[in-house]
Amino acid sequence: MKIGIYGKKLNEQCKNNAVKLIGKLENHKFGLYIYEPFYDLLTRKFKIKFSSKITLFNSHPEIKNKIDFLFSIGGDGTLLNTINLVGNSGIPIMGINTGRLGFLSSTSIEDCDKAIQCLIKKDYYIDKRTLLKLETENNLFKNENYALNDMTIQKKDISSMINIHAYVDGEFLNSYWADGLLVSTPTGSTAYSLSCGGPIVVPESKNFVINPIAPHNLNVRPVIIPDDKTITLKIEGKSKSFLICLDSRVETIDSKIELKISKANFYINLVRLKDQNFFSTIRNKLMWGMDKRN
Repeated sequence: MKIGIYGKKLNEQCKNNAVKLIGKLENHKFGLYIYEPFYDLLTRKFKIKFSSKITLFNSHPEIKNKIDFLFSIGGDGTLLNTINLVGNSGIPIMGINTGRLGFLSSTSIEDCDKAIQCLIKKDYYIDKRTLLKLETENNLFKNENYALNDMTIQKKDISSMINIHAYVDGEFLNSYWADGLLVSTPTGSTAYSLSCGGPIVVPESKNFVINPIAPHNLNVRPVIIPDDKTITLKIEGKSKSFLICLDSRVETIDSKIELKISKANFYINLVRLKDQNFFSTIRNKLMWGMDKRN
């Protein structure tokens, strides 16, 4: 079995657990592929020495059809960064959480031994997660024009709010006077959309959430639509430029650019251990059990 390892940064406490994880993978004689900047961090800053041969990678072609699983060591933001590395290859991603919340990276790094055993025994589930695709006339994000969580439009500075005209399959939905607008997948419903008062959506629900950011019209609420629809957005505002975000990637656009959002034609596969499920995750992460009546 060949395992890829991706990460960005580690503190001292997480470093020790990461070393143990890599050591266990080496003991099981897995072929290891490590993201090169992460390898440099481990070897130069933390002086870690590897006992087996390591293959380094930096891009999607270097791991496509070469690894069986990709371990993302970090928080949800780190896992989102792996999406461009995996692309449409179907490589399953296991999120090893060293962050603060971890809706996506739901396996604690302290449980990495159990996670490895589950992979060996094939005792796990694969969750297929929908992505959204963004299309613009100038191909704004090139080949990385998809997102696992959400796409957002935001004003670029402290200027007045912007006006975003939204259409669904060509039919006018609404003009949103707000600081911005986001379109989220079910996976992204527990991210920025949740902070903006959006609903929690079960991952397999097959829909998108259109959610305004700080709307001026207080009776405007999030709208849920099927993910086989195409959403078109047009922007107006006093400012000449606006921010467009796809997960963690950001570009600046002007009001002449029309945005089209639809479902991507491939899925991202997330590894889920059999003692994990979506409802237990949200109960745990949102601390619903802290209510004394429970």
